[in-house]
Amino acid sequence: MNVLHIDSSILGDNSASRQLSRAVVNAWQAADPGLNVSYRDLAAEAIDHFSAATLVAAGTAAELRDAAQQHEAQLSADTLAQFLAADAVVIGAPMYNFTIATQLKAWIDRIAVAGQTFRYTDAGPEGLCGNKKVIVVSTSGGLHVGQPTGLAHEDYLKVMLGFMGITDVTFVRAHGLAYGDDVRSKAMNDAHAHITGALFSAA
Repeated sequence: MNVLHIDSSILGDNSASRQLSRAVVNAWQAADPGLNVSYRDLAAEAIDHFSAATLVAAGTAAELRDAAQQHEAQLSADTLAQFLAADAVVIGAPMYNFTIATQLKAWIDRIAVAGQTFRYTDAGPEGLCGNKKVIVVSTSGGLHVGQPTGLAHEDYLKVMLGFMGITDVTFVRAHGLAYGDDVRSKAMNDAHAHITGALFSAA
């Protein structure tokens, strides 16, 4: 199985989502030593944001592209190919201002491609990636369940993944991380217990 491991936190080694996404991958490898893992750090190696230049590059014949357009087209092609090659994806998704990191959004914009990951039909849009499994590590400083903010970043990911046909989505949560050491410690311990327990107990 090919697993794509994505991190998007800007906090480096201090990131809770990075610690937990790594724990997910490590536990998965322990359960399945034959796992083939590729890794992408969207903060350390940020993907250029979707722009007019991206569209122009895509609409320009390969032999007519200038250097900047070649870069844009290659970035889109490589990002999409890496995603399509993955049987499963582990995504570290911290909440920033009630949504996902801008780096993660830039990655999604490169993989949401008509004719590749979804298509439009007479019956409406159809996702083309329904064979993939996704594990999302969802972290936040606050506690949003039952609040007006809700889990907006999770809802967005559910919509986007579902649009591409992916319904096998599991969330590993560590929330309330800014509420003090005790709350943070419990949230992280509960998340690790979920990873090493229920998440891979059947493996």
